[in-house]
Amino acid sequence: MAINFEKLVKSITMPLVVHPDAVLVKILSEDEEIINIQLVVHEADLGRVIGKGGKIASAIRTIIYAGAAKEGRKIHLEIDAF
Repeated sequence: MAINFEKLVKSITMPLVVHPDAVLVKILSEDEEIINIQLVVHEADLGRVIGKGGKIASAIRTIIYAGAAKEGRKIHLEIDAF
């Protein structure tokens, strides 16, 4: 069963932000080995998603890396604000 990484990233991020309507998750590219995902949040929520010292961003990446490893793939998460 394939993991929907777009939905996974969004479900992890939504409770963290103040502006949930501004959360946008896009798969930039996907092939058999690597998936590139972009997470875009409101500028005011960027600190909440990255966390102090990048701990929350690191935790999000760890979760999606584990899911990708289960499928034998690699994943790259890019976090941006608008």
